[in-house]
Amino acid sequence: MHRYNEELKTGLKEIPKKPGVYFWLDKKGTVLYVGRATSLKARLSQYFQKGIEPRIAEMVASAHNLRYEETETLLDAIILEAQNIKKYWPKYNVRDRDNRSFIYVVIPKKEFTRPIIIRGHELNKFPAGTAKIFGPYQSFYLLQNALRLIRRVFPYGNCQAGSGKACFDYQIGLCPGACANKISARDYKKNIDNICLLLSGEKKRLITKLMKDNPDKIKALKHIQDVSLLTREGDLKEQKISRLEGYDISHHAGKESYGSMVVFENGEPNTSEYRLFKIKDAPAGDDERALLEVLVRRFKHPEWLIPDLIMIDGGSPQISFLSRKLALNNINIPLVGISKFGGDILVFTAKTKKEQRLLAENIKPTLLKLREEAHRFANRGRKAGAKITRRPN
Repeated sequence: MHRYNEELKTGLKEIPKKPGVYFWLDKKGTVLYVGRATSLKARLSQYFQKGIEPRIAEMVASAHNLRYEETETLLDAIILEAQNIKKYWPKYNVRDRDNRSFIYVVIPKKEFTRPIIIRGHELNKFPAGTAKIFGPYQSFYLLQNALRLIRRVFPYGNCQAGSGKACFDYQIGLCPGACANKISARDYKKNIDNICLLLSGEKKRLITKLMKDNPDKIKALKHIQDVSLLTREGDLKEQKISRLEGYDISHHAGKESYGSMVVFENGEPNTSEYRLFKIKDAPAGDDERALLEVLVRRFKHPEWLIPDLIMIDGGSPQISFLSRKLALNNINIPLVGISKFGGDILVFTAKTKKEQRLLAENIKPTLLKLREEAHRFANRGRKAGAKITRRPN
């Protein structure tokens, strides 16, 4: 049994219910772990509950001191956490993982650039001096949501600058319009420079700069909504969705049906993992049973990696049917549907836990992209028919 310093638990009474970053230290003052919290008091209290993860219990037992730093917002805490992990490389942040698996934001030094999220093993693609690098961060999806919030204040483009056609993001205010020549390279760079200041932890310096250049942005920056950054702090195990699989069916008047399986890993398509299934047994035009056939055949391949979440293009009837049938086949992977007729709302089974729902809602933009990719790949398969080269299923 791991024992902890009772004085640390007693000190919880003085800790505020505000966002911030906390540090566990050993007797020598060495930082053992750096974490962030929506509520410092609530989060730190959890470390003294029974049944916590053994690795975390070991860390608490080794700790001799605990300190924290309040922040104005959870976004500030995420940025400060990354800075301190980089500064200290604490034992319990890096244990069981290496620098290659951490998450970073890279902003290449080029005209009309943009932030890119990468893994540590991809850092060698950006030699010294060619990009600004921020991190390491611990959660891909949390960082993805953080950049989405930052982009509302300091827009940047994911499109082709100078294409002459306004992209969709420009129409909803997320892109400043480099695609349609609506912004100069100089003004675009100001937004990128502001993002760099924010990710560097220079928020005060950024606000001073904005007071002179663009005071309207100060209010927007101070009122960034943290709701999409909220993480489940009910336990001390970070639940992740690293591998997503999306499925769709395409047919011509009920015939020549094909099912697609597309894979996103860490938010990005992994086309080498895509699979195409020619429907063999399901009745013509019955998409539900065609999907069931595809999924059952898919899970006859134990050599394929197991997904953390399966996305189906469909609403409650499809999700309910598939979850029941898959359970009979001992396939118990979480399912989420996207209901077109419901306005692209996410649909879950009645047994889906609250934590899983929140995780899925936080990555909804990625799930929408996954759906479109599954649809595209299924259509491609149907049109090409047997001409498409694929691995046997």
